[in-house]
Amino acid sequence: MKISISGRIDTNNAARTEQELLAQIGNSTEPVILDAEQLQYISSAGLRVLLRLRKDHPGLRIVNVRPEVYEVLEMTGFTEILQVEKGFRRVSVEGCEEIGHGANGSVYRYSDEIAIKVYREGNDLEDIRREREMAKLALVLGLPTAISYDVVKVGERYGTVFELLNARSFSAILAREPERLDWCVAEFTDLLKKIHDTEAPAGKLPDARETALGWVEAMRPHLPPAPWEKLRRMVEAVPRDLHLIHGDYHTKNLQVQNGEVLIIDMDTLSAGNRIFELGSIFNSFVGFYELDHEGVKRFQGFDYETSAAFWRRFLARYLETDCPHKLREVEDKARILGYTRLIRRAYRLGLQDTEAGLRDIENWTRELLELLERVDRLDFSLQELILPAKTELLDEVQQFVGRRLEDRCSMKAQMQIDLAVEEIFVNIASYAYTPKEGSAAVRVELTEEPVSVSISFLDRGVPYDPLAKEDPDVNALAQERKIGGLGIFLTKQVMDEVRYEYRDGQNILTMRKDLGQGGGL
Repeated sequence: MKISISGRIDTNNAARTEQELLAQIGNSTEPVILDAEQLQYISSAGLRVLLRLRKDHPGLRIVNVRPEVYEVLEMTGFTEILQVEKGFRRVSVEGCEEIGHGANGSVYRYSDEIAIKVYREGNDLEDIRREREMAKLALVLGLPTAISYDVVKVGERYGTVFELLNARSFSAILAREPERLDWCVAEFTDLLKKIHDTEAPAGKLPDARETALGWVEAMRPHLPPAPWEKLRRMVEAVPRDLHLIHGDYHTKNLQVQNGEVLIIDMDTLSAGNRIFELGSIFNSFVGFYELDHEGVKRFQGFDYETSAAFWRRFLARYLETDCPHKLREVEDKARILGYTRLIRRAYRLGLQDTEAGLRDIENWTRELLELLERVDRLDFSLQELILPAKTELLDEVQQFVGRRLEDRCSMKAQMQIDLAVEEIFVNIASYAYTPKEGSAAVRVELTEEPVSVSISFLDRGVPYDPLAKEDPDVNALAQERKIGGLGIFLTKQVMDEVRYEYRDGQNILTMRKDLGQGGGL
């Protein structure tokens, strides 16, 4: 039972107020809640009224208490013996610019110094407390984020107040200064890498993998059984990970304040594999707007061409490669998770009952089913390139390896590595799958002590150990020399170690080059 109390409760009216309250409560057995939003003053006489009510109604709560009244209750110890909830200042964001947007609310520029995040209906104080705790955790872990310092009421919803002095969102920058696209991409990507390199304490954050499995379960009625089961297995197979994921990382949630980039909207912070983040980012820039290009302008403030270009440049910088096959590999995995989330969201909101919503769902479902036919896993490595085993792709392989060795070895060592990479990859492309076609994986791993690089080639072609072949006699006369065998011989000469194994249905050839003192100099 909720009863409002207002005005003043003092010596002159305490007895009358008590009788009025008892009359309203009557014989009710419901918990009593006193709404003190309009209570301006209370004296010791009023406190005695509350104490007598508390004795008859042990579950008594007092909510929406003004700061000045709360101070009296706190000084007299009533906040220890009663459930007292402080009230919130009321503000309006009507006419304020929306500078941020997230899963649970929007951020408005309230003044030059202040921003207010207004939560959606259904978010309660516990949601706000959780987000503030997450923001504090992120700050403690070294991430630049704004911390809320107050809670307010905006209409019937809650809001949190941040100090964001003259801050501008990346969306606002891109909308007004499109020539700063590359700067925004660089800052956006580098900060995300810092987030993904940060490990959260175990048990402190939700598991992004479990959240994604929830999306998949919701998709069960909307996909054929076989593709749905494959999707479930792929998500379940993503390794568990404690590294941070923002969960709603886009240009409206990054603010520039006095030259420093800050992340806002921390309520979606979680821990998990970065592919879950990339799926969300794909949606923010491309997935949502594939059939409605004007949608991105309504949400982000810039056009679809800018949004799609941002995604492409971001992905290349994040993966540290321009290799088309690497970019396609990771984008496809991000799209699978992105479409899964979009379809699930559309059905949850009932968008299938609208013409535009049904068109989007059909498009996303068609794309998802096509991807599930050719993608077998969702996790990926920055150090691995998977591509068709074709000789015409040699340049792409060498560029991928070379990018990971930048400034790590001498020109001579780089040439020797290029030579070995060519010999092994061309050998796989020429013989592993003939006359059929297949793929090869190239994995680059650097070590610091000692400084060295290991390059592994993996294929599922015919089992073949090139090291078992006898080395050619390089001193033989030309007419006595056998054709072939020079490629693996050269590889063994220019690399410090070459080894082969056949495991799990794969040929695996690994070669190591020392890059330390004297290595390849």
